Amino acid sequence: RYPVVGENLDDVKGILLVKDLLPLLSQSQESRDAFKLEDVLRPAMFIPESKRLNTLLKEFRETHNHMAIVVDEYGGTAGIITIEDILEQIVGDIEDEHDTDEEDDIRTLENGHFAIRALTPIEDFNERFGTEFSDDEFDTVGGLVMQQFGHLPGRGEHTSLGGWRFVILNADNRRIRLLEAYRDSEPAEDESQDD
Repeated sequence: RYPVVGENLDDVKGILLVKDLLPLLSQSQESRDAFKLEDVLRPAMFIPESKRLNTLLKEFRETHNHMAIVVDEYGGTAGIITIEDILEQIVGDIEDEHDTDEEDDIRTLENGHFAIRALTPIEDFNERFGTEFSDDEFDTVGGLVMQQFGHLPGRGEHTSLGGWRFVILNADNRRIRLLEAYRDSEPAEDESQDD
């Protein structure tokens, strides 16, 4: 499922299901040339940011939708939410074929650095490494690091925080998933950088 937008993110045209494109593979070149994306788009479901998850889950079940476009108070696109997002809020993280298979929140890498799942509680990180990162505003290492960046970072971006260097190893369009962390050998001001 992919949201399809026009000129900007606020111009959502609909939802594209990959399975709706499969019949194109068996069609003639002439039919493929005449193909119009609009013909296979499904209507997008729009919801306000304030919608309660239990209500949205019920609506997803009734309408057989698995994705909705979240709009802010001005009608602009704030993001997307999927049925998986809701279920993860209820039962915890759901691993699927696109998720990395990791048993430990913190693993030691061959180079002596550490692979840290973004959902690792700050308290666990502090306990493991003797750090004193505050968990007043954020519960997870990913939240702490994202706040330091000031935006959702992409793979390879890095930042320094509290004597540690954090490098993004895996992120999607909604969250950080996996980070590499190591003690910063050149302590400087806390900073964020793109590579």
